[in-house]
Amino acid sequence: MRYMETAKARIEIIPMIDIMLFLLVFFVMVTLRMIPSSGHLTKLPTSSTAVTIPPPKLLVEIQPDGNLLVQGRIMTPAQLTTMLRQRDNSKTAITIAGNQTVNLQQIMTTIDAVKSGGATEVGLSARENGSGQ
Repeated sequence: MRYMETAKARIEIIPMIDIMLFLLVFFVMVTLRMIPSSGHLTKLPTSSTAVTIPPPKLLVEIQPDGNLLVQGRIMTPAQLTTMLRQRDNSKTAITIAGNQTVNLQQIMTTIDAVKSGGATEVGLSARENGSGQ
């Protein structure tokens, strides 16, 4: 009477390995997303009132020649405005970064381009006076 015999319980380890691999890939992807998007080193201006803000959804880096570096692409302020109008900017946090050689007019032109694109949350990147970067 084979159908009356009880089967011995076994622990299957293959599905557990699949889940652990999925978790590993998930945490690697989340960690990579935390790294700043541009990867360029800029010598940010200093401020005594600089505070830490959450990572931006979009980082706009001002180049010394006035062009903007957005998501690895160089564009003009007009192109930035066009790109932002095509996105849903209701909650897009945009941070503007430039090195110490960027003048005030370049910053204002970039802010105007971002606001014309419809973004409402704009931050300026700076570092504290005491930090060595």
